[in-house]
Amino acid sequence: MDPSKPPSMAVELASRSARPWWTREDVALYQGNCLAVLPTLSEKAMCIFADPPYFLSNGGVTCQAGRRVPVHKGDWDVSMGIEAVHGFNRAWLEACRDALDPNGTVWVSGTSHVIFSVGFAMQQLGFKILNAVTWFKNNAPPNLSCRYFTHSTETVLWAAPSTRARHKFNYRLMKEMGNGRQMRDVWQMRAPGPSEKQFGKHPTQKPLQLLERIVLASTDAGDLVLDPFCGSGTTGVAAQRAGRRFIGIEIEKPYLELARQRLLSAP
Repeated sequence: MDPSKPPSMAVELASRSARPWWTREDVALYQGNCLAVLPTLSEKAMCIFADPPYFLSNGGVTCQAGRRVPVHKGDWDVSMGIEAVHGFNRAWLEACRDALDPNGTVWVSGTSHVIFSVGFAMQQLGFKILNAVTWFKNNAPPNLSCRYFTHSTETVLWAAPSTRARHKFNYRLMKEMGNGRQMRDVWQMRAPGPSEKQFGKHPTQKPLQLLERIVLASTDAGDLVLDPFCGSGTTGVAAQRAGRRFIGIEIEKPYLELARQRLLSAP
């Protein structure tokens, strides 16, 4: 943990019903559906990063380590139909808005399969979309069907909970990280490599570099960062390395254990 962090930074735990699955100093992991856990949290987050299901598990195939493999990330990634998917996106975004500080921000990643629904749901709920960041993966796998351009980008929507919000943006730091120039909204970063998967794999794991930039751009030391679809815990590792506090919510116990191991080993 960063010794420069201000005192009294223990994560404020839920005061009504949810109990953390695991805690450690400035970190708390909860097992459960974020729709059930979020309303029980008694402290508002300054930053939420959400990597919701993309609903890609539709019987297709992809390339992994040079081999053709089926795309089935889990039953949670099977599409429920357009209307049901959009209703799901509205529901969790509304819960996140209620769990967010009035001047906080939310970041949501997605591909074309889901990001348009997410953006529309944000508009319906009164969010102010600040940026649509394009993450370009220069090590993306090839397209095996040879009937489409190779999928090599994801979109990360950055939004404030309302038009009245005075959102945090660490402009000078981002300019410094951009070699003295204003940082643009296209970020070139490789997908996670073996070093980020030493404790196990998650099918939708994001690179630590991506989450560290997000956390540093929109929070200050000591702020609370929240991830409602915690997965392998990358958001928590980024928050911990940057001296922020963290709450993660995840349904699957094996992924909670993976997140716990990564958080314990993070410098």
